[in-house]
Amino acid sequence: MSSSSPTRQPQTFGLPWPDLNHGLLYNDVVRASDSELTLIEFYSSKYKNSAPLQGWLQRIRNGQITVDGEVVRDPSTILRLPWREPDAPYLLEVLYEDDDMIALNKPSGLQVLPGGLFQQRTVLTQLLWQATNKISPLSCQEPHPVPVHRLGRGTSGILLCAKTKHAKTQLAAYFADGTSNIGDDSNTSMEARAVRKISKIYRALVTGILCEDKVIVKQPIGVVRYPGVAKGLYVASPTGWIQSGRPHQIRIHLSYIGHPLLGDPLYVLGGQPKCLDSDFVDESFADDGGFLRPTKPVPGDCGYNLHAHQVILSHPSSNEVIKVTAPLPAILRTQQETEELTC
Repeated sequence: MSSSSPTRQPQTFGLPWPDLNHGLLYNDVVRASDSELTLIEFYSSKYKNSAPLQGWLQRIRNGQITVDGEVVRDPSTILRLPWREPDAPYLLEVLYEDDDMIALNKPSGLQVLPGGLFQQRTVLTQLLWQATNKISPLSCQEPHPVPVHRLGRGTSGILLCAKTKHAKTQLAAYFADGTSNIGDDSNTSMEARAVRKISKIYRALVTGILCEDKVIVKQPIGVVRYPGVAKGLYVASPTGWIQSGRPHQIRIHLSYIGHPLLGDPLYVLGGQPKCLDSDFVDESFADDGGFLRPTKPVPGDCGYNLHAHQVILSHPSSNEVIKVTAPLPAILRTQQETEELTC
């Protein structure tokens, strides 16, 4: 039996986003082998994932790499690169919470972890701010809750976060075990599914009408080069992987079977992106700290309706079966569900 009680009353938390984030902080010591490099050579080679060469040039030209207002090549230069991040929601509803974990209802449009333009406006930042507000000045700094899986920025619904190292390890293992034997009709796979520690149910709005009540999609997912996505874009691919748990899997598989998410700006029929050319607008860095603004759709673009509606899992400490439900957005409710809510 669990020693802690789940949250019973609906709760929300969140702070309004400041106009500018805190920027990125770099504290570097230039090694002897790098001492003859120029500032642009040093940073564009060392921090390729932070910004491309042209982005770093813009940062330098904008005076963003400075000490006392002067561009420097000092071995211990500290960089502060604030910029105005795109608008994002900030309120997070607590669906369940105990000493080990917290389940949040993530709104569409909010990124889970830092990446690209969103370095501050993320779920992770709100968790850190919430934990900081709860800590007494006299108490020791404790680790804040961290997400144990991801939801796409445009996806809403249940996001599980661990509050302890043990819970993080257990929940991560649940997700790893639960995504390794999907779509296999063998007896081994049936036994694996019977003992799975976590199950997720999504609700989505798709194009067309699904005639079958049950569809199993076995199409592998692989990676292709794509403008604006440094590590490549996941797409339906005969040379990819069959395992579940691939990024954007629901979007890809639904589009593969002819029912892409309604409003999905990226994936179309066949589980492919709308286009694969690599054209960029050279001056598309804007005020975003040196990141490219691709002219083509990217995975983080919103516009579709996909909601992580329900999660059933074994509690990471007590093994008690926990069921968490995130209320459906109005657009994803059936007529009967809407009528039941208004009664």
